[in-house]
Amino acid sequence: MMVPAALLLLGALAAVVAPRLLARADWPDHEPVVALWVWQCVVAAVLLCCALSMTLSAAAAWQAVRGHVFANAPHAVLDAYPLVTAGPWAAATAVALACGGAWTVAMLVREVVRARSRRRLRRAELLVRAPVLPGEEPGAEPLVVLEGERPDAWWMSGPAPQLVITTAALRRLKGRQLDSLLAHEQGHAQARHDWLLHCSAALANGFPQVPVFAAFRDEMHRLVELAADDMASRRFGRLTTALALVELNEDRGVFGPCPTPQAHVPQRVHRLLTPPDRLTATRRLGLTATAALVPVVPVLVAFVPGLRALG
Repeated sequence: MMVPAALLLLGALAAVVAPRLLARADWPDHEPVVALWVWQCVVAAVLLCCALSMTLSAAAAWQAVRGHVFANAPHAVLDAYPLVTAGPWAAATAVALACGGAWTVAMLVREVVRARSRRRLRRAELLVRAPVLPGEEPGAEPLVVLEGERPDAWWMSGPAPQLVITTAALRRLKGRQLDSLLAHEQGHAQARHDWLLHCSAALANGFPQVPVFAAFRDEMHRLVELAADDMASRRFGRLTTALALVELNEDRGVFGPCPTPQAHVPQRVHRLLTPPDRLTATRRLGLTATAALVPVVPVLVAFVPGLRALG
């Protein structure tokens, strides 16, 4: 049981240390795409630690599982893992981790089903507010304009994605500001940010007592907006994108002294108005490569006894 326990300790260490290191660093705000990748690698490493620990614990507890896991392994590799001498904790650990894995899948399925239900409801409301004219097909137009006194715009994902914008937003946004808004929403769609939000929400809702998953969800919501802002600003300028944000959110009270659910909007505007302080290409590549190696560590820990036996 040494290797499964080491994997669990490694997963706990990554879940505690990595979010604190990322919270203290200032580069995620300047490089949101890299930060998104780092967060995904950290969470993948934590989940991989649990999966490998569950597999080895089940192999130690039950002969049938051991036969499948080590079916073609030499006897020296099997002897390198003290599975036969494992105590009663092996079965309990395997069952607990398997239940956790099943619960994670259930939460992800629930999140996807709820998202699809919300999308169907919003499309039904959209058809009521913007009925299909004779000769048109629902979802055929990529841009839908709604009558509304409140400036707003959102991206409707799905098989036929659409950008919905209100007439108030069209009156406020002029020229390149409207183009930057379109680029921002298209950036979300191209990068499939909706799947990142679904996965992070499923983990956070399924395991509310695990801080790393709650931090993962909060950071995904923040970083995907920063990444989309950067996509728009690279095409139409940082000032134009900042002004578009101000025009869309000025009437919502987000720039006042009282906190609001959109409190991140002033921070996004300030970031766009501040001269960019990006990392060098070498450092970005180094962070990306280092993060990619994080999920490899649990695999090495699980395979080290067998590799030693073969060596």
